[in-house]
Amino acid sequence: MKLDRMIGILSILLQQEKVTAPYLAEKFEVSRRTIHRDIEALCMAGIPLVTEPGQNGGISIMDGYKIDRILLSTSDMQAILAGLRSLDSVSGTNRYAQLMEKLSAGATNLLAGDTHILIDLSSWHKASLSPKIELLHQAILSGRKVSFTYFAPKGESQRTIEPYNLIFQWSNWYLWGWCEYREDFRLFKLQRMTDLQTGELFVKRVVPFPDLTPEHVFPHLYQVKAKIQPEYQWRLVEEYGPESFVVQPDGTLLFTFGFTDKTNIVAWIASFGDGAELLEPEEFRQDVLAFAEGIRRKYLQP
Repeated sequence: MKLDRMIGILSILLQQEKVTAPYLAEKFEVSRRTIHRDIEALCMAGIPLVTEPGQNGGISIMDGYKIDRILLSTSDMQAILAGLRSLDSVSGTNRYAQLMEKLSAGATNLLAGDTHILIDLSSWHKASLSPKIELLHQAILSGRKVSFTYFAPKGESQRTIEPYNLIFQWSNWYLWGWCEYREDFRLFKLQRMTDLQTGELFVKRVVPFPDLTPEHVFPHLYQVKAKIQPEYQWRLVEEYGPESFVVQPDGTLLFTFGFTDKTNIVAWIASFGDGAELLEPEEFRQDVLAFAEGIRRKYLQP
């Protein structure tokens, strides 16, 4: 891609005093004419590049702007490359690996990303998730609607969306777009989508960025208090943090946290078996009992 190549050229120029057009052409596997067009485009974008003819000539950044060469330090570049590597973990192609090579080209002491920070944005469902990300990314770039079957707690529905952003949040991938059914912007979990297809072109509208704060997405409508057995302390720390409970004199853990809906509260308490007791909201204790009785009856059936 032209943008990838131009970023690569600029990266090399930031790290070397002078390079030649043949060197860049060979590095990016394009013609010299293409390199010259890229250099012109960079100049039009405000990058002060100088081209010197002759045996000792080449392409460089204007001397008056040499200070710009240190804007991307080795640690800065490593952070950028680590981010690109993380994108490669969900891509069905190797475009990000290729871009990493271009960005690190010409560096003498630059690692191919920070090898001490390993980021994998894929999931247990990578085989099915990567094609969805690629299809949605292309639909966003080309301005095409997408349609799919969506499975949510309230049931199954058919949706047609104007896609605008792919978002990795809460260890999952989401699509942010304008939903024709709701006539509003909505967030959709990729793993709940099936039968994904691209459709007609659409005119892009002004897009507000979604409010992804936990208070907005997962409002605490119910304050839960529960007594948890000490062998489950690891789980409370992992799921809600060490500040979510207080160790009692008898060793049990007094857990306090906000939940969004009753179904999640009942299912969460029941998942501990006899290792947890719901104290508040008191009116939900009967729901936990009914949940447990339902399981009991099912397994008592011959």
